[in-house]
Amino acid sequence: MVESLGNAPVPKKNIPELIQGGMGVGVSDWRLARAVAIAGEKLDKDVLGVISGTGLAILMTNRLQQRDPNTIRALNSFPDPEIAKEIFDEFLPTEAKLPGQRYKLPPKPEVLITGKQEIQDKMNKLLLAAAFVEVWLAKEGHDRPIGMNLLEKVQLVHLPTILGAMMAGVDTLIVGAGIPRQIPQVLENFENNEEASYQIDVKGSKEKLELRLDPKQYVAEGTELKKPDFYAIVSHHALAQFLASDKTQGEVNGFVIEGPSAGGHNAPARNKGVFDEKGQPVYGERDEPDLEEIRRLGKPFWLAGSWSERLREAQEIGAAGIQIGTPFALSDESGFVKEKKDLERAKIMDDALEVITSAVVSPTGYPFQVVQIPGTLSEKKVYEDRDRVCSKGYLVEVRLDENKKPIFLCPAEPVKAYVRKGGKIEETEGRVCLCNGLASAVGQGQTVGRGRIEGQGQTEEPEIFTLGKDQEPVRKLMEKSPHADGSYSAEDVVGFVFSNTTQVTSKE
Repeated sequence: MVESLGNAPVPKKNIPELIQGGMGVGVSDWRLARAVAIAGEKLDKDVLGVISGTGLAILMTNRLQQRDPNTIRALNSFPDPEIAKEIFDEFLPTEAKLPGQRYKLPPKPEVLITGKQEIQDKMNKLLLAAAFVEVWLAKEGHDRPIGMNLLEKVQLVHLPTILGAMMAGVDTLIVGAGIPRQIPQVLENFENNEEASYQIDVKGSKEKLELRLDPKQYVAEGTELKKPDFYAIVSHHALAQFLASDKTQGEVNGFVIEGPSAGGHNAPARNKGVFDEKGQPVYGERDEPDLEEIRRLGKPFWLAGSWSERLREAQEIGAAGIQIGTPFALSDESGFVKEKKDLERAKIMDDALEVITSAVVSPTGYPFQVVQIPGTLSEKKVYEDRDRVCSKGYLVEVRLDENKKPIFLCPAEPVKAYVRKGGKIEETEGRVCLCNGLASAVGQGQTVGRGRIEGQGQTEEPEIFTLGKDQEPVRKLMEKSPHADGSYSAEDVVGFVFSNTTQVTSKE
């Protein structure tokens, strides 16, 4: 039990008590975010449905090639019909592609730095439209707020993704996996219809590369862009203090305080190089945030990581509420492929699902929670018996060559390519292409490699799955389920969270 910090502040209007986590590539897609928002409306609770902003161009172009009617309908609502037509002409086939067929890929994000002007423009349009489509669909049919989650590490695509989301009226932007100090100024500039910039980290150099985007190139004159609230995901009070005090970059509206049991990426442990018998980083007292220091900042904050059944406790110690992911990730509306979702839920009921915090899997260098499932990239043989690939390029790091020209490396790419570009071979050990593996986890994998797993032809990159370590809420939801397989809805999750505090009654 965390010590109480006194009476919780009275929640302000539009400040949610429950934030749904923005997970993976398409796990928190528009269907899940919309279902959560509608559940909040139905149950009269302050809930924020959140879409993942990672890999949206991949998802949109895949769905168009599958002739998904929702994606087509949303893109037809894009404010600039000429941009929509360009995308339709390139990615909408006359007949839907089937699983196993090769899909046309969008350009890699690196073209925003190295590509010719027309390629950069094409990529900006794809990213704008993809973010617009996902937010537009999530907001359709209700008036509750919708948020978007971004990984700060995926810096190359931030500007057009944020602008596209704002064009669709996104209400909140939540950013983690890095230090998102540049985000507030971007939001302010776009709201004022002014050019925004984003400095790209360059590994091994103090130099910065800068991307710029002028909304006037893509937004019709007179269009009003509403600035969303901005919540930073942090693991420690020190980063929250820094972001709150950095007034030169604009205002942070709140903080999500994420602990090491949360799914996806986690902050590195402060005791570097200390691991348990399973190779997991060991977290200690130095990693625990001082919630009193965060409370003094005067900003709302939410607690994340094993808080699904502790909303009232969180509020008693000063939080506005909680953020949860795992119960939503295994709900009916999440993007996970049903076969694996059913398997994960069944294993949880049998107390047999293991989640390992890997210190090496993610190309970002951040610890990453990996669900141990046979036949996926968590299995050593599966990992070794497939060709390494880097066909998406979202998690690349930027370096400068001897001529000061940018080069793009990913430690999960083919080893020879990584070493040829100046990377160290030891940095490649155990790395996984999360771009492809996470897309495969939602049924949007690409045909890649020589297919050594099957022994012939082409094959998709195997899946990788991530969840948080606290599985008890999922077990309880399954036990209450009226369905034989224990399945449950996003509305069931919302009701479960609030049933531990106050009685939930439907408006209907």
